[in-house]
Amino acid sequence: VIGWDGAQRNHVQDMLGRDELPTLKSLSGEGRLIDIDVTAGVTDTKAGWVQIFTGYTPEKTGVYSNSRYQPVPENLWVFDRVEKQLGPENVDTVAVIGKKGHIDSDPAQKIPYDKWLKREERQKEIDKKKPGRGAMQGGRIVEENGNKFVQIPAKPWNLIAGKMDLFVNGLVENEKVVARALQELEKRKDHRFFFFVHFAEPDHAGHRFGENSSQYSDALRSDDACTGKLLAKLKELGVYEKSLVYVVVDHGFDEGMKGHKYAPFVFLGTNDPLVNRDGNRMDIAPTLLKRF
Repeated sequence: VIGWDGAQRNHVQDMLGRDELPTLKSLSGEGRLIDIDVTAGVTDTKAGWVQIFTGYTPEKTGVYSNSRYQPVPENLWVFDRVEKQLGPENVDTVAVIGKKGHIDSDPAQKIPYDKWLKREERQKEIDKKKPGRGAMQGGRIVEENGNKFVQIPAKPWNLIAGKMDLFVNGLVENEKVVARALQELEKRKDHRFFFFVHFAEPDHAGHRFGENSSQYSDALRSDDACTGKLLAKLKELGVYEKSLVYVVVDHGFDEGMKGHKYAPFVFLGTNDPLVNRDGNRMDIAPTLLKRF
């Protein structure tokens, strides 16, 4: 599964029409390029990737948005269910992730209120310069012995990350993500695997420059080129013919804007010949489980 974080469907379709995304065009030419909509849950990163890899609504996972979340139970994730079905010794589950903050496994924290305020102000300044690099954290204020604290829950991936063969995040740049992913593929060329490779640059560019910017298009071209490197590696290792590849998206972008408050229109591109209809973000997890 190759994640293109924040890739708006219409923008991608326009670029495909201009032959600017040759890897996605070639991959979906072997299978399908379908429309995916978001009908349950908000269009942000935490909610998006949790739903993609569990198939459940926020009422089941407890992940409603970037600021309202909890650690997702292990048995809801595709990674855990695949290992239980096949045996953990028979399949490697791997995640190589560009983002830090919203796709994270941090434990719960209790932070003095004054310290929390300073950290949030620092994060706002960072986001002005490099949007998407960090994440302001949700939490609730509690008082103990006259002192105020902010209790921050463990991140959604907290319980599953430690059970996977590899979970690494915060690599930020696409080139760093693909370099690490290629190394991990090489290690596992003789073993069955389930990879999640996450590219964050379109989301970062969209927040900083806007969905209609040249920088946003450049970030999508980078996603496509890095996806091409992954497919080339699978072919070099001699495993492409027995690999199913899915390019998926957590949310789109509001048209011409720098956010994705209501951006439910995304897509799935795949070489899987059995994908035969448009779907919903919740359909991706059961599709993966069915194919395994």
